[in-house]
Amino acid sequence: MRLANVAGRLVSQEGADLVDVATASDGRFGPDPHDVLDHWDEFMAWAALRPQAGPLVATPAGVGPPVPRPSQVFGIGLNYADHAGESGMALPSQPMVFPKFSSCITGPGTVDLPSDTVDWEVELVVVIGRPARHVPAADAWAYVAGLTIGQDLSDRALQFAGGASPQFGLGKSLPGFGPIGPWLVTPGEVSDPADLEISCELNGSQVQHSRTKHLIFTVPALIAFLSSHLPLHPGDLIFTGTPAGVGFGRDPAVYLRPGDELVSTIEGLGSLTTRIGNAS
Repeated sequence: MRLANVAGRLVSQEGADLVDVATASDGRFGPDPHDVLDHWDEFMAWAALRPQAGPLVATPAGVGPPVPRPSQVFGIGLNYADHAGESGMALPSQPMVFPKFSSCITGPGTVDLPSDTVDWEVELVVVIGRPARHVPAADAWAYVAGLTIGQDLSDRALQFAGGASPQFGLGKSLPGFGPIGPWLVTPGEVSDPADLEISCELNGSQVQHSRTKHLIFTVPALIAFLSSHLPLHPGDLIFTGTPAGVGFGRDPAVYLRPGDELVSTIEGLGSLTTRIGNAS
């Protein structure tokens, strides 16, 4: 399945058409894109009887974040070896977890700059579909509602302002710093959810390119690790990490400027366009 939030209503792609879920289900499921995640098993049973999606259609106008109100958003740092290398940091021995506060979540569109040190990070984002606690890695995909594209935008000056106590969560959670979308795609809709091509273009030039098979800690490993420490809830998001090619890893460093455009693409999930607005 491919789901989207269009003008605040949940829609599903059936063939080449976008279908309003509340209308198609005769009110069995409400229009709020987030509410269906609390009834994911019931929704998937209903969806199995509906027409399947065809080839990916163009991003609809008015699209918002496919998960508008996650209760928890986890960021994973240094989860590609090449990004750890460009950051000058050692490979982590366990997942490096930081919060992205949920108020930063937005959909495709424009993000205003709070400073002149804002950087890009394309990421595969996992959407949890079932309550998860102490989940073995072998069972973890069963707890995934879907996958989407994310940008872990980062104000590097704020992120590293604490010196020995960096402000990862704060520097990565300013307004608009968590664009996701445009689609939530169920894992069975892609060829191999563990190995997807991932890339980012800045103003038409490719700045990041890799495959998710290069994640140091895989999606199942992350779900197992996180759920061993705390409960995961339907709609929670995991930003799984970014490959090499970010701005601060360049010499000299490159940061986003008003008028820039980021296009983040993941195989089978479409493309997320983020435009950079004026300084706020």
